[in-house]
Amino acid sequence: MALTVIAKFVAKPGKEEILKKELLARIEPTRAEDGCIVYDLHQDVDNPAVLVFLESWKSREDLEQHLQMPYLQSLLGMVDEICAEPPEIRLANQIG
Repeated sequence: MALTVIAKFVAKPGKEEILKKELLARIEPTRAEDGCIVYDLHQDVDNPAVLVFLESWKSREDLEQHLQMPYLQSLLGMVDEICAEPPEIRLANQIG
């Protein structure tokens, strides 16, 4: 079964649109990666500073490759500047 990733980002006050723009820019290249099944960005209904990626990968190895991509590394390099807290990443195995 697929590996699911839930990645939560919380923007610093005044940085919401910058974070959203940066996350949206990663969707197209990520969806083109080998092993990417789903890569969707969601915004919290009650708190627009909270953005969540729901991802599905064919394997852990595919996810590890994704984490090494230059466009993802550049995003991780700006997290301290635009995020109020470190991203919260959860991994889960799809079971049904």
